[in-house]
Amino acid sequence: MRTAALRPPAALVLFGAVLCASRAEVIDDLLGSLSRGVSFLERQHEHINLDGAVGFVMLQAELKEAVRTWPHTDPVSWAQRTTAVALLSRLDQSLDKAVAALRLNDPKYYREFEPLLTWTFWMIPQEWRSTDPSLVYPSTLTSECYDEQLSDKCLTLLLGTWKMNGTPCIVTKPCRDTMTRFGCPHYSLSHQLLYFMIGRMKGCNNLLKGDTRASRQNMTEQNYQDIFCSNMMKANQDIVANGLTEQTVDIFIENILICGLAGFSDFHKTDWLQHILRLQDDEVGCFGRDKSFISQIIGDELLEQLQPHRRVKRREKILPDGCSSHMTAVAVGALGGYLNFHLTEQDITKRPLS
Repeated sequence: MRTAALRPPAALVLFGAVLCASRAEVIDDLLGSLSRGVSFLERQHEHINLDGAVGFVMLQAELKEAVRTWPHTDPVSWAQRTTAVALLSRLDQSLDKAVAALRLNDPKYYREFEPLLTWTFWMIPQEWRSTDPSLVYPSTLTSECYDEQLSDKCLTLLLGTWKMNGTPCIVTKPCRDTMTRFGCPHYSLSHQLLYFMIGRMKGCNNLLKGDTRASRQNMTEQNYQDIFCSNMMKANQDIVANGLTEQTVDIFIENILICGLAGFSDFHKTDWLQHILRLQDDEVGCFGRDKSFISQIIGDELLEQLQPHRRVKRREKILPDGCSSHMTAVAVGALGGYLNFHLTEQDITKRPLS
């Protein structure tokens, strides 16, 4: 009688089976999309810029973690792991070629950000937290509050690549003030978070040392990450409420990638995943492809070659087939984050903290 009493209700068993089947379908969708993304890299490895390569390196770290921790639950799950192993092997080979091309094509930028091009640099979340709506700014600035040159400089000071054999973990006042400023929107906000994440992954122990502001004296690096991702969550919710547009979709996916990598589980929403999957081009496997502007883009890139001193935002590079290097990079990185999150959900011993 006791044994019978301990049996779960039939409805609960059925619900669990349906949930597992649904999760298996999601993982199939993710692996299929990532396979098309890697096929794109295999074809375009010579043209991917540094930001694009970093997104694929993030995916490489995520896939290696997924393969390492894949739950041994059933034959379907194990077959999916086999697919992931083959996908990772293809990614390893094409990334080696892409990084070699970067070293040749842009040696200065490559040297400054070389640490980010190694998968071991990127730490995959081992536990989860959620954003806090009470941390959302009462108002945000209407324009970005940093420039790309300053952001690059601040990151090289953390990485120690600001000169040959440079000291790492240097935080200047302009960097600290910019990276801890409240109310920043869009890419400024995501780069503030990335600054703290890269500092942590580099092993910089105290990014806030020297901050004498009384109002910030009890702030920790995790506090800043909580604030930034809570505001990035609000930004994404607003973007979805207003309808994704060509102008907002890139930052929408970037927020999912970076906050997901920072360990915020609530960015891995199922409907947001569907938004990302629908953006993939079936023909070439990239994201953000605009066929109507291909000829215009080629003309623009020729103009850039004729104006070598003109500073061009690398994240906006459009490839000859009309694909966005940046959006493809953040999309595959975000999908890798979704994969690890769903595997964590599948493994009852590693479910996110409530």
